Amino acid sequence: MPTALITGVSKGLGRALAERLLADGWVVHGFSRQAAPITHAHFTGHLVDVTDEAAVRASVAAVAELGRIDLLINNAGAASLNAFLLTPGKVAESLMRVNYLGTFHCLQAVGKVMVRQRGGLIINFTTVAVPLSLEGEAAYVASKAAVEALTRVAATELATQGVRVMALGFGPIDTDLTRAVPKAALAKINARISRPAGTSMGEAVDFVVARLGASASASGSVEYLGKLGS
Repeated sequence: MPTALITGVSKGLGRALAERLLADGWVVHGFSRQAAPITHAHFTGHLVDVTDEAAVRASVAAVAELGRIDLLINNAGAASLNAFLLTPGKVAESLMRVNYLGTFHCLQAVGKVMVRQRGGLIINFTTVAVPLSLEGEAAYVASKAAVEALTRVAATELATQGVRVMALGFGPIDTDLTRAVPKAALAKINARISRPAGTSMGEAVDFVVARLGASASASGSVEYLGKLGS
C-alpha cells in the first residue's frame, strides 16, 4: 500500500483528501495542530505545527521509520483579506510563516526521505490569486508566490533523484472559510477563472487525485483549476 503524508488534515481540503486516499487504498499520515476527526485503520494523526521546524523533522522521521513516503501534500495554510496599505506587518509575517515556511519545512524534511528512497511526489498548494494579482490579498499572494518559486527550484534540484515536485492552485472552494466571504466577491473571482458555479470540495479532490500518476504532470509545473482570465 502506498503511503501519503498530508498537512492540515483536521478540516477542509486536507481532510477530504485524506479520506479519499484512504478509500483508494492508501496509508495516510496527517499533520495538524488539532486532532483530525478521521477514524480509519490506515490513518495516523500527528499533532504538528508545520511552522515548527524541529517538530516537523521529528514527526517526518517517525513516519519514515515505518517505511516509504510516496506522497507529500502540503495543504496546511492560512489566508487574510487586507488592503495592502492597511495590512499589519504581523499579518504578513504570519502568512509567510505558515504558507511558505510551513511548506519549506515539510518539503525539505520529506524531500530528504524521498531522495534516500530514490522516488516520490510532492504537491504544494497555491492559489489562483497569484496569477490574478488579486487586490486585497497582497500578503497572502506574496506567500503563495514564494511557494510557487520554491516548487520550481526544488523540482530542478531533486529531478535527478527521482523526486517530482509540483504546485496546484485553486480558486474559492466551498468550505467554512469561503462561506464567510461575501458572495459577490467569490462570484467575481470565479468569473475570472471561468468557473461561475465555483468549485466543490469533490471537484478539488478529483483535480488533485488526477495528478498522482507518474506522467500526469511534469515536475516543476504549476497548474490551476480553472481557466485564467483577465
